[in-house]
Amino acid sequence: MPAENTPAPDFTLNDQKGNPVKLSSFLGKKVVLYFYPKDDTPGCTKEACSLRDSHAELNTLGAVVLGVSPDDAQSHQNFIEKYNLPFTLLSDPDHKVMEAYEAWGEKNLYGIKSIGVKRSTYVIDEKGIITKAIKKVDTEAHFQQVKPYLG
Repeated sequence: MPAENTPAPDFTLNDQKGNPVKLSSFLGKKVVLYFYPKDDTPGCTKEACSLRDSHAELNTLGAVVLGVSPDDAQSHQNFIEKYNLPFTLLSDPDHKVMEAYEAWGEKNLYGIKSIGVKRSTYVIDEKGIITKAIKKVDTEAHFQQVKPYLG
């Protein structure tokens, strides 16, 4: 994983509407950058809804949320509409950004090894510095995990 207290690797990915979004365009704001496996699956839905339900507090703390998965723009748009998600979802179909953040690779789930998205979250400060890297995301209490690093 990119180390805490180092610059967050910059990138540009398309959002749920097909528009390019560049991480560095959020300089001056805190960013919760989270990587998740798939839209509209149980764990990913809990994770997104935890952030949705805390959106007002995230705004008060000056933070924006960016979710990244391999899903395409239409899948993201459907996920946003179904769960009324008030934040941007980005598509990384070739896994380049996930690889840069070490959120793609071999994982072990219940003793079964596979290659895919490693659920993880980065809290990035207003200067683009990673203040916290979370490898073990609690999908139901995702906001509670990131909140201490947004103060």
